[in-house]
Amino acid sequence: MRIHKVRLGGNEIRVIRPAPPPARLALRDEGHWLSLHADRKGSEQLVALWSLAARSARSLVHLPIRANAAPDGVASDGVPAPLDLVLLHHSLQFPTGSWKEVRARLGPGTPQVAATPDDDFPDESAVDHQQRQHPAHRDHLRFDIAARTLFVVGSATAFREHGTALRELVEEAPSHSHRRPKAGHCCAELRAGPWTQPWTRRNVPALLHVQYCADWRV
Repeated sequence: MRIHKVRLGGNEIRVIRPAPPPARLALRDEGHWLSLHADRKGSEQLVALWSLAARSARSLVHLPIRANAAPDGVASDGVPAPLDLVLLHHSLQFPTGSWKEVRARLGPGTPQVAATPDDDFPDESAVDHQQRQHPAHRDHLRFDIAARTLFVVGSATAFREHGTALRELVEEAPSHSHRRPKAGHCCAELRAGPWTQPWTRRNVPALLHVQYCADWRV
């Protein structure tokens, strides 16, 4: 990965980018939902970067993937808009409207190696999904779109709990067609909350549909 540092006003913005960028991840705004397509390598990279975001409370994790073509055979309504992806902690209070300026000033960055533990996400049985509907619950994900980029914002707990679904996708998807030949595609769905509407308060689709694509052809 590469570490980039940009001065914005009186603050230093630290951005982490995978090097090279993931080639088998394609993110689209479909209008009514957000779709992210990934093959095995892409989904493994996504899980690793998701884990890194959970641990990097002072950094933005940027996946520059909007130029990636979606795999053949993917159905869409209308003309979906390709997006980059940024994962960040809510405690940063990063103004997404400034992202275009920050991105333009990133430069080559500094190479660095990082590793994340295999057990960074809790077991599915340990995630209390009902608690997310409680008014006092604060560990939700938030979605925003700015400068052709989807921002996924949350606490470390929110990233880890939703990361469980992504880890299960990596573990189960390769054998899904053999175990459930009539079940269709294998996917994970991440929802912004605590809203129950199809869009967030900023009119961004509240559902991120992550679909595993075993045979990636473009």
